Amino acid sequence: MPSWDAWDAAHLAEARLVALEEDRVVGWAALSPVSDRCCYRGVAENSVYVAPEAQGRGVGRALLERLVVQAEAAGIWTIQCGIFPENLASIELHTRCGFRVVGIRERLGVLDGEWRDVAFLERRSPVVG
Repeated sequence: MPSWDAWDAAHLAEARLVALEEDRVVGWAALSPVSDRCCYRGVAENSVYVAPEAQGRGVGRALLERLVVQAEAAGIWTIQCGIFPENLASIELHTRCGFRVVGIRERLGVLDGEWRDVAFLERRSPVVG
């Protein structure tokens, strides 16, 4: 796990969310820039995490919907993400929030010693850009 300073430096300050339940963190969402090149200044990658005990209760959707609003307010015109194809709940969450699958990136990463495909999704803002 990265240190707070490393995590903080890698994520945009404009869009960071935390879901609390009785003073416990049950989810979070944030954006990371995809490039430091100015032509990609409006493109970010999202991360959404929901604790297992809070899944299926709308926490992820609330976080992602709010993240989209904050991203657009910050001038982000495209949000992208990569999701393991078998993670149907996350793919469904993203599609409900306006994302679309644009392709499968084959053997993109290695997890537990195995090559993994990744579904690549994006959401283009209808109001920015």
